[in-house]
Amino acid sequence: MMKRALFVFIFFLLGSALQAQVPGFFSEGTSKKVKLPFLSSNSLILLPVAINGHPPIYFLLDTGVKANLLFSKSLGDSLGLAYTRRVGMVGADGSTTVWAQVSPTNTLDLGPVVGQLQSLLVLEDDFLELESVIGVPVFGILGYEFFRHNAVKIDYNRSEMTFYPPENSGWRAPFFRRGVLRIQEGKAYLEVKVRQQGGQKLRGKVLLDTGANHGLLLNRETATAIKLPDQRIETQLGQSLGGVLYGFIGRVESLSIRGLPFKEVLTSYPEVTPFSAQLVESGRIGSLGAEVLGRTTLVLDYPKNQYYLKRNASFYQPFEFDMSGLVVKKLLTQEKRLVIGDVREGSPAQQAGVLPFDEIISINSVPILYWEMDQLVKLLRSEEGREIQLELRRYSQAGSRTFQDFSVQFLLKKQI
Repeated sequence: MMKRALFVFIFFLLGSALQAQVPGFFSEGTSKKVKLPFLSSNSLILLPVAINGHPPIYFLLDTGVKANLLFSKSLGDSLGLAYTRRVGMVGADGSTTVWAQVSPTNTLDLGPVVGQLQSLLVLEDDFLELESVIGVPVFGILGYEFFRHNAVKIDYNRSEMTFYPPENSGWRAPFFRRGVLRIQEGKAYLEVKVRQQGGQKLRGKVLLDTGANHGLLLNRETATAIKLPDQRIETQLGQSLGGVLYGFIGRVESLSIRGLPFKEVLTSYPEVTPFSAQLVESGRIGSLGAEVLGRTTLVLDYPKNQYYLKRNASFYQPFEFDMSGLVVKKLLTQEKRLVIGDVREGSPAQQAGVLPFDEIISINSVPILYWEMDQLVKLLRSEEGREIQLELRRYSQAGSRTFQDFSVQFLLKKQI
């Protein structure tokens, strides 16, 4: 008995020493689990991260990437990061090369969880477009390393994450559905079933992408069975390191993950790009983003190649797309300023006379100072027939101080 106790004690000491030398994220102390609150913006997960003891900045938690990224070399320089080599990355459009400097062996401190010996890819050209889209300053991405050694439970309703240390092997998940999680090149994949409009069935592997704000995305070039729905609109699909992505938005009749059915899911169909060859090679047919994942409580257990999920209180909310036709962006200035990035052809906003580059002064008589980006997104998806009043400022030309203020009104209208 004494020998066994001594063996366990020595094993624990050796395990702790080994953990201290292994790159990864580990909880501080001996607790079986720790809680990490996060900021949620339309179900995207933002975590405050302190790099090498500096004040914390927000990082996006993204299962769709392998490397940790810092979006600004000027910020990296101000933090005193050391660089060892230069690498080129292909943007999501498949044609743009994005250059980054590699900064190895950094400490990324999230409070009760610390990332040790962490490499950062630091972009040479500042990429701060996420702030313009979600309205919150985001300076980087946490990828594969955050999940590599641990099980992580994401409670979207509570904006809270539970982090389970590697030695905690007693994870139990009553009322959850269990599935196989495949990790390929630092990215997580799972199997889904899709019933398309018209009843055509589709089954395949999708990327689990907590860092994407879509629901379901299907890449048409990966499977001949993927069909564009008759009812669809052409629009911007999102912002990536390679620039703005374009394509179509439609719906599928249903999406099933381990028998958990999501109905009338908004689905993105991106344009074919030079990146398509890599998508085909990976064997995936698309990806799952935050619009779907945010309706679940999700457990990701990379070490055991498994996941668990169950519906949460948001599960039965309908999937709604923007009913105004507006793409709104935040200017990267000290004061809060929102401008129209794009106006969809034939939409209510376009018919009311709204143009790109118009600046929003107030929405429904509430000054823009009091609006957060996620509140605005929810408003423009909220209810068909709802009246929207915008006070706008239109400049005579870019950089001009001459402008005209005016108001427009329109009713939200479903287009898909």
